[in-house]
Amino acid sequence: MKKTTLILGCGDIGTRLGRQLVEAGHRVIGARRNVAALEGTGIEAVALDVNDDAALAELPDVDIIVYAVTADRFEESAYEAAYPQGLQAVIKAFETRDRVPERVFFVSSTSVYGQQGGETVDETSPTEPNGFSGTLMLQAEQTLLAHELPGTVVRFSGIYGPGRDRLIRQVGEGRIAAATPPMYSNRIHRDDCAGVLAHLIQRVLNGEPIDAVYLASDCESAPLHEVMQWIAGRIKVEPSDVIQSPLRRRSSKRCHNARLLASGYTFQYPTFREGYEDVLAQGGFLKPEKAKA
Repeated sequence: MKKTTLILGCGDIGTRLGRQLVEAGHRVIGARRNVAALEGTGIEAVALDVNDDAALAELPDVDIIVYAVTADRFEESAYEAAYPQGLQAVIKAFETRDRVPERVFFVSSTSVYGQQGGETVDETSPTEPNGFSGTLMLQAEQTLLAHELPGTVVRFSGIYGPGRDRLIRQVGEGRIAAATPPMYSNRIHRDDCAGVLAHLIQRVLNGEPIDAVYLASDCESAPLHEVMQWIAGRIKVEPSDVIQSPLRRRSSKRCHNARLLASGYTFQYPTFREGYEDVLAQGGFLKPEKAKA
């Protein structure tokens, strides 16, 4: 019998995950406001707002829920609706069913950490977010982890990949982060986001134990200056301008992924070099080598 996974907020990462699960023989239901993007993916599309109790009640019983909803704008009210309120509505819709999900996954963010001085953080580190986004994300995490439904939180660091190329374009304009003081950055390729979720889902369905929280970031936290300098070398740009505040919300920490690696996950893009090399090639950013005379 096919296992059924419900992906709520089936956007870029959710669609990638859904395709992967479908190929593995799963039934996948993808819920999002605009379902046209799911055509031809093999994912059963459902138009849904997670705050619509009636629509949630009509969803079928499922084995796995992946809550990957994103706020539609960077405002406190939007984050509150998308995270603590939306997740609470989903839990309420499934908690009293005769057949409850085997696991609910909440896609969270490293914004729940408030560390800014280059500290190393992992799943056991204090979570004292500085802004409303991290605060509301943390509220949603706590809602799930305090509930009787089995839940796992996956905290992704900075997601990049095809179409997520703002850093490359900044470098292309000759702009680069300052070398000192070092501002540590953390990232994970979009394909590894989907890969991590698929890996953890499969462990659940295999009856293998998983933890309540995972920090999902690649294997090398690096100063942002180093990352941008490497990109500049690959696209043959000489940086001419130092950006004093290259991130919208200043942060400097080093994310440690030992727990995820111990679960058996192998990164497709273990560092920014492999990942950005692929993004640069796919996006047409690499200049062709000139033929030697």
